[in-house]
Amino acid sequence: MLDRLQALADRYDKLSELLCDPDVASDPKRLRDLSKEQSDLQPVYEAYTEYKQVIDQLEDAKAMQGEKLDDEMREMVKMEMDELTSRRDELEQEIHLLLLPKDPNDDKNVIVEIRGAAGGDEAALFASDLYRMYMKFADSQGWRIELMEANESDLGGFKEVIFMITGKGAYSKMKFESGAHRVQRIPVTESGGRIHTSTSTVAVMPEVEEVEIEILDKDIRVDTFCSSGAGGQSVNTTKSAVRVLHVPTGIMAQCQDGKSQNENKAKALQVLRARISDIRRQEEEAKYAGERKSKVGTGDRSERIRTYNYPQSRVTDHRIGLTLHKLDSVMNGDMEEIINALTLTAQAELMEQENLA
Repeated sequence: MLDRLQALADRYDKLSELLCDPDVASDPKRLRDLSKEQSDLQPVYEAYTEYKQVIDQLEDAKAMQGEKLDDEMREMVKMEMDELTSRRDELEQEIHLLLLPKDPNDDKNVIVEIRGAAGGDEAALFASDLYRMYMKFADSQGWRIELMEANESDLGGFKEVIFMITGKGAYSKMKFESGAHRVQRIPVTESGGRIHTSTSTVAVMPEVEEVEIEILDKDIRVDTFCSSGAGGQSVNTTKSAVRVLHVPTGIMAQCQDGKSQNENKAKALQVLRARISDIRRQEEEAKYAGERKSKVGTGDRSERIRTYNYPQSRVTDHRIGLTLHKLDSVMNGDMEEIINALTLTAQAELMEQENLA
């Protein structure tokens, strides 16, 4: 591990030299690529630098123990060694995590799809609650949300809503949200006061660049139509809404919330690329599903991942057995505790795989 860390440190130092090179500074693309590479290496570099300092200080402290010291000085040296040993162990754990294989999509923006599933109008209302929850969480992270498509129900919920979250590390924190979300509460549509169970599904997909998924004009069919609002009523008379069908796969995407037909087509193609990439990823996951069981799941939207119980103000993530009694806070975007727990579980699984390899 130390050889690998030294190689990464040497690369970081080399990048520092390159970034000061006038030839690099005059090449925007190379400057951007090298800056990103150095930024990615910085956490490991800083942890390794501190680790070497701690090891050196430990050696000095051990050397002092061999000298003739009075009781007070000996106790001070022992306390220092205990602190340094503790810090060394912390840094070793931190470095181990930093060296784990990184999901190449972690820094990407995400496209999120929420759909009302079982439960009719109540499922659609819950879908809108989930949308607001993610909006507030995104706001707390300093991310930006852009609505791409919304199909409202008569009661103001969402039969379907698609949006993009733009911001650093969006996929790394949102990727565990894919799956079926279950709500238990008394619906506004229920006069008898009985608790109902409804579900909405969430799919989180990393944004895919054109160079990653090439969609040829000959492989798509583009239809235009008038955009519509809640209940299907027409909200304008121009055919600005766009539906794109990828003929080879049968995958479809549409958008009607943009200001123009061109904008809607561009957004629909973004969603289409993300869906095609997501299908391919799930096919790859399926190949290894028998070999690698993951607690945090594969991102399949049919997998039930979480229950939101309103009478008990309880949120339970079934994948890791985490239960929090602060439903109001979670629905207001306070999701950090859940996401951190899921991230730690995923990291532990990766560490276990690394140890078995």
